[in-house]
Amino acid sequence: MAFNDLPIKTLKRKIDEVKRFLSMSLSISNAHTVDFYTRDVWSTFMCVSPEEVLHSISSTDDRTGAVEEKENTTFGFCNASKKLVDISALLRAAKAHSFPGLGVCMQLEELMENLTLIYGDTIAGESSDKVPVPDEFMNCKKAHEVQAMSEVVASLAECCRVKQVIDVGSGKGYLCSYLSMRFNLQVFGIDSSSTNTHGAQERNRKLKKFSKAYQKLNRASGNQALDSEDGSKQHSRNCENSDGNKNFITKEKGRFVAQEETSDLSKQVSSDFSASDNATLDPSDWDAGSSFLSTLSLDVIEDASPRVHPSQLSLEERERRKRDNLERKAREGRRKDSDSSLFSPLTSYVTAETELKTLITELEDAVLVGLHTCGDLAPSTLRMFGAKQELRAVCSVGCCYHLLSEEFDEDRQGCVSGVCGFPMSQYLKDQACFCGRNARMSACLALERVSAGGGLPMESLFYRAVLHVILQDHYDCFKSEKRVGNVYSKASSFVDYVRRALRKLDLDETKLSDGDIQSYHDRYTPRMNEMIAFNMLKVTLAPCIEGLILLDRLCYLKEQENVSHSALVQLFDPLQSPRCYAVIGIKESTAGSPAV
Repeated sequence: MAFNDLPIKTLKRKIDEVKRFLSMSLSISNAHTVDFYTRDVWSTFMCVSPEEVLHSISSTDDRTGAVEEKENTTFGFCNASKKLVDISALLRAAKAHSFPGLGVCMQLEELMENLTLIYGDTIAGESSDKVPVPDEFMNCKKAHEVQAMSEVVASLAECCRVKQVIDVGSGKGYLCSYLSMRFNLQVFGIDSSSTNTHGAQERNRKLKKFSKAYQKLNRASGNQALDSEDGSKQHSRNCENSDGNKNFITKEKGRFVAQEETSDLSKQVSSDFSASDNATLDPSDWDAGSSFLSTLSLDVIEDASPRVHPSQLSLEERERRKRDNLERKAREGRRKDSDSSLFSPLTSYVTAETELKTLITELEDAVLVGLHTCGDLAPSTLRMFGAKQELRAVCSVGCCYHLLSEEFDEDRQGCVSGVCGFPMSQYLKDQACFCGRNARMSACLALERVSAGGGLPMESLFYRAVLHVILQDHYDCFKSEKRVGNVYSKASSFVDYVRRALRKLDLDETKLSDGDIQSYHDRYTPRMNEMIAFNMLKVTLAPCIEGLILLDRLCYLKEQENVSHSALVQLFDPLQSPRCYAVIGIKESTAGSPAV
């Protein structure tokens, strides 16, 4: 039975549609908020009022159906001036050119049904007893991601008849530990940070200890069924609520449904485990996210640390990594015949050219995965999959589009050995497709969270834009390479914010009195609605830019002759995890027949 693939001809037509829409609207996403008042951004791009924009965005009017164009306009933009004249037309077009409107994304249930129809109920069925993950090991967001993705990865491993998984950009090892303990898969976690690798080892040791304690207590209590009968087909996460019970969030028929279930057994194990280990995990290990991306809000944008290329490492760090990998290989040799953990973390910077068999001596055929791989690591993962025969399937969820390198960027910043993160497909390379850093930054915004009331940090953005006016008016070096950073969180007022920023930029703050500074705030406050409306338009366009980036990755897989099946799949609830789409690919089996 054939996998329900999207034909490449149809995919290219969808890409063309998104590109045509972005050719008119991308200038809004590429406008920098810092320059909002110094370059009079609103007047440059808009022929509508900010009140009209905000009203239209907040309206619940239906935006489906064909986009009706007014005379001499395209997607709401005037053909002559290129300014926005019809906000309703733009909103309808934005919805039509995001994933739900394009109809190119496979739902998680559809993927699992495709695999189950071919392989029956054995898909993701051969697993160990499911162990609830205590709060010390994973926050709710990460638990939701890990449990949903692990089901897919285990299914792909079953389809391809492999027992090994390679997790690129494994970070703190959450997915690796879960895959090894839940599904008895041998998992190799590769991360460029030795700190992450050491942390993953310690976390896996504690989680394994917790798992054994839970299973022992579970057997003693006579509770033989930790999962519901169809637990292997549901995608759930545990999350403590205010009453001390567990919330099981289950995706059923496209909806995320919350159910409550008491978890005294899990609490008892967690208590016993903490006492026996003399310590719980350090709160600093929790993946709550702590940094801001430029001046964008944490709750509407993904946070991840960029990779560091080996050429930028200190000699001391390079030697440390060599020692780490030698020690790992020695440990693997000692435990070869023992019943030990199936998760092996190692430190390395990997690209498509990396010889995996040099890193992993016992490597067999495997599934390649990446959960929120940062910037260029996501495209590198897909290139690695295409280049190496031993990699039979791939499941890649990327993030941090602002850190992608672009081939047709004039500066070509971040490209390693001439290989860039966007575009990947030959189809878009031939068109010299280019987004721009500010647009890629906008693609990181989470429309669903903003729509649900998450909001944007408008006052901090407003402060920064007005500061730029002050720097332009009073300081010749207002384009200093030094960064203002997160001064806003420490400031008690606009005057305090400006003074802190001037000191950080090493500028003479005595040139301006408090009254001078406050006068700028008072002058631009009536125009703050312009900035709010403009940034809401950026949020509205974000899914379209993300869509182009992910369609390019899917197109790349479809261009590879050795990839038999590929799809875009929504794995996560976007409110829980905004970067929720996975690029999935499967190769023909080595026996000559399709793996699926």
